[in-house]
Amino acid sequence: MGATLQDKLVVAISSRALFDFEEENRLFESGDPGSYMALQLQRLELPAKPGIAFSLIRKLLAFNEPPLQRVEVVILSRNDPVSGMRIFRSGAANQIKLERGVFTQGRPPFRYLRPLGAHLFLSANAEDVREALNAGFPAARVLTESVLAGTNYPDEVRIAFDGDAVLFSDEAERVFQAQGLDAFQQHELSKATQPLPEGPFKPLLAALHRLQQAGRPAMKIRTALVTARSAPAHERAIRTLMNWNIHVDEAMFLGGLPKGEFLREFEPDFFFDDQTGHVDHAARHVPAGHVAAGVANLRG
Repeated sequence: MGATLQDKLVVAISSRALFDFEEENRLFESGDPGSYMALQLQRLELPAKPGIAFSLIRKLLAFNEPPLQRVEVVILSRNDPVSGMRIFRSGAANQIKLERGVFTQGRPPFRYLRPLGAHLFLSANAEDVREALNAGFPAARVLTESVLAGTNYPDEVRIAFDGDAVLFSDEAERVFQAQGLDAFQQHELSKATQPLPEGPFKPLLAALHRLQQAGRPAMKIRTALVTARSAPAHERAIRTLMNWNIHVDEAMFLGGLPKGEFLREFEPDFFFDDQTGHVDHAARHVPAGHVAAGVANLRG
């Protein structure tokens, strides 16, 4: 029987999301691919430092226990194959087991998410992320200026999600944007018993739930819903998760308070939000990614 990624949680990730390639990327974006490749080849024996999503990936891979391989991480990169050698070597040096990679030498790589069956795509390239979301895959632009994840929870994968336009659809967010807070609260109160339609990251939350159920006792997954909702709009969010038969470990209904300080206390390995203001603030405290979905990200 041939190799398959079925029944695994599959994460596709760009090299800049996994490793600190910011210096090299400046040369790449200068339009001099020859010099960029030469620099990567020159640094072939120099392992890259961990990037913003490194902690998330390292902990997810800890769910693998031979012969059970529950998580697959695939490099999906605009890099060239020569640079790919350094990426794989950096993985080995940092004890990150990477076996598969797709390197497109400057071309958009998101089309390969479908044959991979990816549950998540992390990239520093905003356009690739937007195209991935449009194709129906959970995807986020990694803010490379984010702080690195903390080290207080080595045996827990800790992930925080915004609600509307991330875990849930942007149905309620559209009401808020068009009619304001009072109309939003009334809308959600009147529909409290009706589950929200799923958002772009519901498949990832479901996959994490399955991984937790089948995972090894030594590693745990801890999730948090961190939302600007407050009572009475909290009830519909909770009932939606109940309807999906998926629970989160923590829920923060902040009523518009800045999320960064709360996230700092939760200490996630990654936080996903659709609004740039929230993501930018969160990135001062935790690894963060922008989900370019929903009404807040409509292009004018």
